[in-house]
Amino acid sequence: MKTLKTLLVAALLSLGMAAQAQDASEYTFKKHAYLQLQGGAQYTLGEAKFGDLISPNVQAALGYQFCPVFGARLAVNAWQSKGGYNGYQVSDGANPGNIQYKYKYVAPTIDFMFNLSNLLCGYNPVRTMNVSAFVGGGLNIGFSNDEANDIASKGYNMTYLWDGTKVRPVGKAGLAVDFRLSDAVALGIEGNANIISDKYNSKKAGNADWYFNVLAGLKINLGKTYEKPAPVAAPAPVVVEPEPVVEPAPVVEEVKVVEPLRIDVFFTINVSKVSEAEEAKVKELVEYMTKYPDKKVQVTGYADAGTGNDKINDRLAAQRAAAVVKMLTEKYGISADRITSDSKGSRVQPFAENDLNRVSICITE
Repeated sequence: MKTLKTLLVAALLSLGMAAQAQDASEYTFKKHAYLQLQGGAQYTLGEAKFGDLISPNVQAALGYQFCPVFGARLAVNAWQSKGGYNGYQVSDGANPGNIQYKYKYVAPTIDFMFNLSNLLCGYNPVRTMNVSAFVGGGLNIGFSNDEANDIASKGYNMTYLWDGTKVRPVGKAGLAVDFRLSDAVALGIEGNANIISDKYNSKKAGNADWYFNVLAGLKINLGKTYEKPAPVAAPAPVVVEPEPVVEPAPVVEEVKVVEPLRIDVFFTINVSKVSEAEEAKVKELVEYMTKYPDKKVQVTGYADAGTGNDKINDRLAAQRAAAVVKMLTEKYGISADRITSDSKGSRVQPFAENDLNRVSICITE
């Protein structure tokens, strides 16, 4: 058949391409199952033109790949076969002609699969095209042979005419070409020849009957089919490190934390002038600010809440703060931009004892 010749040419092309395939040592084969779903056409030998004996055909298979070269599958091929009767007369006196009839079948077989690409060119799971040969056998279960029985009922002798359901052994062989689409899926084309008893097509021919299937469909791998080993890391180069140079530890200067200073300058009732006794405290503040020229001081004046009123006490508090600021700047030369002043009157009482709130509190920052 022309189709089988085409498959053989494809096989040779595949084997040629395999020689350029990737090195098989990169991969480790894993046993796996697969599923095949195919459809196509069947040609049954008979007394009719080639095109008149073509019928539809389907096949489903569940297989297992034991090693890169060998596998097996349980395949069920089914649908329809045709026969042809030559010498049929439509009516008395009419010229004899040819008539076709069809019947149905289901043919489960066990097929032994041999991957020729892996056998001849080495294992390579990412090869684009693989060619396999297979041989197997099983049973052909024929039924619905009504059309042949109708012909025989009109007086035509069909020596091996059968009715009902008939079970016969069948042998099978063929070639399959799989085109890899991904690790899991391949597009498959298959051609197979099937040999069966001479009684299959209801006519005696003196030799075995044959039917041929051409199928196309998908092959789906169930699970991983190979593993690629992890790359072996090259040993790290031996690096001879020079003797470490010991440098003297840097001299770390001790950072001295300067604590803030608080000075409380007290006043007598209704007075805002700094007394000689309290001026000694102002001198202590001057010495501190001279020693630490980056420090600033906040001067806040207060009045006691036990005497006077808010108006009087606001004035006194502001005057007490101003008196300290004036002594710092005019008498002791502290820059005014290092001093800030404020007054709280008698609204804020920093001390619990009433008389102590006649005060200016100086706090450095």
